[in-house]
Amino acid sequence: MDMLTNLREETVDDLQDLIRVNIDSCKGFRHAADEVNNPQLEHFFRECADQRNRFAGELRKYVQMNDEDAEDSGSIKGKMHRWWLDMRSKMQDHDAHAVLSEAERGEDFIKGRYERVLDDTKDSPINTVIANQYREVKSIHDRVRDLRNITAG
Repeated sequence: MDMLTNLREETVDDLQDLIRVNIDSCKGFRHAADEVNNPQLEHFFRECADQRNRFAGELRKYVQMNDEDAEDSGSIKGKMHRWWLDMRSKMQDHDAHAVLSEAERGEDFIKGRYERVLDDTKDSPINTVIANQYREVKSIHDRVRDLRNITAG
């Protein structure tokens, strides 16, 4: 645990980035839950939002352990993606496929960020934490993709 309190500045910056994308993802999943007219998908999206909120909280703890103020808000890019999701779902009458397609785009983004940070932190003690979160992120990504494919036809 002591090594987790002496992370490199670049590693802390990577954690800050993952906090932002998890906040964006949490907000995006909550927004998707509000937009879809399917109780099962709504429940799934809310569970995903809770997971991403939990991930951001876990990462905040490590940033704070390194005497830094942890991020507490998302990005402008995330806000724009939620706006696009809102517009697209309204134009397509809250269609599950449209909402899932946008959710998958968001999942592609967060999965890519985790992959980059995993590579950047491969020699860091925080890598195990990030790898554990990544496995769950990838699982949700794949489930969203599969649900999107099911609703396509």
